Amino acid sequence: MQMLLHASPAFAVANPPRVAAATSSPRRSGREQASPAASRSWRAAVPWTRGVLAVSPRPPMATGEQVSANATDDVAVASEVRLLLLSSSLDLPMSPEPLDWGGFLSNSRAYWVTRSLIAWDLSDQETSLCLYASRSGSMSMPDGVVEGYDFKVELQPEHAGLPTSVSQKFPFISCYRAFSVPSNVDVASLVKCQLAVASFDAHGKMRDVTGLQLPGVLDDIFAYTGPLGAVFSEDAVSLYLWAPTAQDVSICFYDGPVGPLMETVQLNESNGVWSITGPKDWEHRYYLYEVTVYHPATSHVEKSSAVDPYARGLSANATRSWLVDINSETLKPASWDELADEKPKLDSFSDISIYELHIRDFSAYDSTVDENSRGGFLAFTCQDSAGTHHLRKLSDAGLTHVHLLPSYQFGGVDDIKTNWKCVDEVELSKLPPGSDMQQAAVTAIQEEDPYNWGYNPVVWGVPKGSYATIPDGPSRIIEYRQMVQALNRIGLRVVMDVVYNHLYSSGPFSITSVVPGYYLRRDTNGQIENSAAVNNTASEHFMVDRLIVDDLLNWAVNYKVDGFRFDLMGHIMKHTMMRAKSALQSLTKDEHGVDGSKIYLYGEGWDFGEVAQNKRGINGSQLNMRGTGIGRQGTKLQARENFYYSAEKLKGNLMFRFFNDRMRDAINGGNPFGNPLQQGFSTGLFLEPNGYYQGSETDTRLALATYADHIQIGLAGNLSDYVLISHSGETKKGSEICTFDGSPVGYTRSPIETINYASAHDNETLFDIISLKTPMSISADERRRINNIASSIIALSQGIPFFHAGDEILRSKSLDRDSYNSGDWFNKIDFTYETNNWGVGLPPREKNEENWPLMKPRLENPAFRPSKSHILAALDTFVDILKIRYSSPLFRLRTASDIERRVRFHNTGPSLVPGVIVMSIEDAWNDGHEMARLDKNYSYVVTVFNVCPHDISIEIPGLASMRLELHPVQVNSSDALVRQSEYEAATGRFKVARRTTAVFVEPRL
Repeated sequence: MQMLLHASPAFAVANPPRVAAATSSPRRSGREQASPAASRSWRAAVPWTRGVLAVSPRPPMATGEQVSANATDDVAVASEVRLLLLSSSLDLPMSPEPLDWGGFLSNSRAYWVTRSLIAWDLSDQETSLCLYASRSGSMSMPDGVVEGYDFKVELQPEHAGLPTSVSQKFPFISCYRAFSVPSNVDVASLVKCQLAVASFDAHGKMRDVTGLQLPGVLDDIFAYTGPLGAVFSEDAVSLYLWAPTAQDVSICFYDGPVGPLMETVQLNESNGVWSITGPKDWEHRYYLYEVTVYHPATSHVEKSSAVDPYARGLSANATRSWLVDINSETLKPASWDELADEKPKLDSFSDISIYELHIRDFSAYDSTVDENSRGGFLAFTCQDSAGTHHLRKLSDAGLTHVHLLPSYQFGGVDDIKTNWKCVDEVELSKLPPGSDMQQAAVTAIQEEDPYNWGYNPVVWGVPKGSYATIPDGPSRIIEYRQMVQALNRIGLRVVMDVVYNHLYSSGPFSITSVVPGYYLRRDTNGQIENSAAVNNTASEHFMVDRLIVDDLLNWAVNYKVDGFRFDLMGHIMKHTMMRAKSALQSLTKDEHGVDGSKIYLYGEGWDFGEVAQNKRGINGSQLNMRGTGIGRQGTKLQARENFYYSAEKLKGNLMFRFFNDRMRDAINGGNPFGNPLQQGFSTGLFLEPNGYYQGSETDTRLALATYADHIQIGLAGNLSDYVLISHSGETKKGSEICTFDGSPVGYTRSPIETINYASAHDNETLFDIISLKTPMSISADERRRINNIASSIIALSQGIPFFHAGDEILRSKSLDRDSYNSGDWFNKIDFTYETNNWGVGLPPREKNEENWPLMKPRLENPAFRPSKSHILAALDTFVDILKIRYSSPLFRLRTASDIERRVRFHNTGPSLVPGVIVMSIEDAWNDGHEMARLDKNYSYVVTVFNVCPHDISIEIPGLASMRLELHPVQVNSSDALVRQSEYEAATGRFKVARRTTAVFVEPRL
């Protein structure tokens, strides 16, 4: 091994002695037992008979096995039990059996946080540390003795503790003790080794030993802003890979996507970056990096093959990277470079409406699409298909954005179509609608069929191969661009669903093997955090943050994507989101072919898991991101393949946006994790009980009124400062009105911060929610009307309305609450409107079995199945409501101030009529003072939402003596009931039919 010290060999140990561990030590308050066992994962068994307690060490952990975060606490608990037992009349020996230290580095509880500091949670009795290193990964500890290291250095306590910069970056270890690394240690070489630290007391006895987590020191020494991936010039191509812990890196070139190895070329390292420059004819070669690196998951130095984290092309199933110049003219559809000038008009983010769609769902069953294109990118280019006609109809009504579920290279679906297995749909269609045989057939092949939602990222920067006609080479790139171009040309901008919070796999043979232990977030034992699903990523680490931002820029510039939806954004750090927004906003048509000011960002701001309450730093949760000011301009970007920027030089003030679960739960009732029979505002609470007990009549009336408050705040953009007269008669701000669990309903400072929705890909479709919650006795047409009124609340709210694909045509997934892997069979959308996919069998057992007894009688009841006429009526009403939204800017107010001045609710207070919301929006006078006129056609708009199962007549004296008339779209509606809506000027009385949304307007004179 090379010399690891710059000077003074006093710390080097040429022939290291065997160092024995102490056999016992005092317990640390509130932490794990301070013994050799603490460096491993324990589970304490506490069986006892007449005072006998056994404490058994857990056997060595298998590679990849998840360990309880509380495992070491179990040992402490066991010790407490032992003490209690020893206070009895029995005094029994309690020593555990001798330990096998074979897996002593399976946990990493110490943190190397800067070049000069290591942090560990130790007691004051542990006065010093020793750092051990083995370049060959040969350390072991038989019988409590450290062996196999080839370097050792003593570390002394840093009595000042951890500096503020470290505590801010790693707040969860801010109370750890700090130990200094001598300045003459060659840290850059040490991080390439197997590492361990051991603690010693004042007598020189070893107390504990563990591995180290390295992201802090890697960021301190190797943070890098230069080029990564492939960079093409006129006559050469260069490749750059960030791998500071690697001992060696080579690039392996292959003869095609599946052919044999052709050539291996050694890369050169400079400050943690490995690079090579070769001839231009390397272009279009398939390649892998071969990385020799110590891997903590296996406790060995591994020679691993990995795809390029910055790959822009792939073979099928991402088995190899494809070396491609993404800006090559051969990869561009005709007129691609002019697409920025063809983008659909977008004056303001407040004009946005979003339609969430899975790429395969769009066309898998569409016989009007060429068979080779069905279920993929090219289906969107078929201008005469049923699906395209449907999207064009929505676009003509005003819809602005299509949100595509994950379309990067994800796991769970084989890219090679000939490997797919499919169910026999003819046979399944013969089965009873409440049978469990359909789901059995679907789940039997669900790991080999063509379906998955795609929240399993493998390589972020390349389109998914299974959606391309040919998964190898250029097809996926060209066809993705054609899809974006085709959607733009029918008036729809494209939002990409991105999943940066976790990766599909980890270990020595994934992209994480390039820098093991860096990309993924780990707990204080060094085990991978899995709260986001599996393999949580760590955007608090500099190069993970950079990879995310660079990837967004790749999609925005190279694929001209118009927006991004962030899966579990609360698991991404706030600073990453701010840097991403700033970088995207800095893009210009002249320099990048993209107008970054039109790129829209939103995401899930749920706050849970290891990041909750800012435990890992300030995260991108709902409340943390409220009203965030971020940059608009940045420094000049580097070559398109290697974006980076200086966040400190960016200025501006823009917003992040979040899904409004408050409105969702108020409209539907309950929440996605409660009893599916819990009713809400639109599904019959108090007004039409379904038999599920939600309290007395008084209780349910009060709950309905409370839900109305929540919806009204949502209709007002979910503003924290919007003032409302609540159902109790109190005047409250949105932030003072709380959900049943105490969370504020209003939390935004701008209407464009809220995404209002009633359903999404997660959980049941809107029609299925309604079918579960409403009484079984009501008709299919009444369920259709409920579906429409729920959608109308979303469509006519201030903020950004969001619709799940198919909700407008009563889409069903046969009551499946989580169809991520339920195949085409349960996820079908029929854009010919012949069926809504209701009653195609009980949904898959894994996520639904506990509710099968509720589902079966509904699925088997023919009255639940809507006809084609019901589907068409639902679509007509939805289109009418969209047209109304876009007929007046009053439904799309741009500022909180405008909403607070113009929007009012009239059926409020203790005497309110249950099940009715009356909303007015003014565009002429307010409290005697003229306001700016926004709408050239209408001076006043009044919307009445009647969810009651009967017609209503409600008098609003404050709206008397006006010139209100039914909106012209509804005058010409195909819905006879909405055409009957009336307004009486003399009294301010409104008459609206059951389960109807009626919009009245006052035309300008």
